Amino acid sequence: MSTTLTGNITWFPACNTYDVPENGGVCVKYKHKQIALFNFTRRGEWYASQNMCPHRMQMALSRGMIGSLEGEPKVACPFHKKNFSLVDGHCMSGDDYKIKTYPVKIEDNLVYIGVSEEDNETYETVCA
Repeated sequence: MSTTLTGNITWFPACNTYDVPENGGVCVKYKHKQIALFNFTRRGEWYASQNMCPHRMQMALSRGMIGSLEGEPKVACPFHKKNFSLVDGHCMSGDDYKIKTYPVKIEDNLVYIGVSEEDNETYETVCA
């Protein structure tokens, strides 16, 4: 697995596609950040966001339930049920919270997450 730089985005290999359960998520560590990675099989799509729920500052979103609200993919915090868009990170529950989202691509059964230059120094990848 190798890291690729494209424009302002660095694509780092997060894990293999089979490491992430169908319609579920895992936590990937990148540097000192935890990133929630979701395999939204029902939609045939992959998403990534910060793992920390901004409501109570708990690392929990990778264990949240994914679904759709009015056609938009979302994750619900497993503790407080706040819903966040997996497209742009806004809180769909009407609260003034937002999560960071990351682009995802699949190549040769490897899942890559794109991080911006501010996230790009050194990293450690761990699938959990």
